[in-house]
Amino acid sequence: MYGFLYFRVMSRKYKFHNKNGLYFVSFATIHWIDVFTRQVYFNVLADSVNYCRKEKGMELYCYCFMPSHVHFIFRSTKGEPSELLRDLKRHTSRRVIETIKDNPQESRKEWLLWMFERAGKKNATTNKYQFWQHHNKPIELWSESVIKQKINYIHNNPPLFHSMRYR
Repeated sequence: MYGFLYFRVMSRKYKFHNKNGLYFVSFATIHWIDVFTRQVYFNVLADSVNYCRKEKGMELYCYCFMPSHVHFIFRSTKGEPSELLRDLKRHTSRRVIETIKDNPQESRKEWLLWMFERAGKKNATTNKYQFWQHHNKPIELWSESVIKQKINYIHNNPPLFHSMRYR
């Protein structure tokens, strides 16, 4: 019984309860594989984020791209933060995998595709490849002190690239 109660509490913890809220999210590639060390894959990620900012209502306040994962502080102007991240992750994963397949200079091509395919086979909701881990761990930023804490956390990561924007 206690395990069930614990699960119920934990399952509420990482959800987008306030659809218009400001959130910190963190998501990683499967097995924390360092994909974004290659400029060509980093560009796919950056282009996808820029598209979401221009076309999907993503207000991005602070972020950090690392070799295997991403941190954001963002808000969905359309009140659809979960859908926004779902679309971003889906598009980015498809484009990165296409880019890996088409990259004749990728020394890890077979291994990367094998890892993504292996992860995809373990997941009934995945077509063929799984690139991202499924969770985003959204944390609503409800006070100035929590916002500052997450900004500091993001900026204390060893980045490939990070930025902050004040409104």
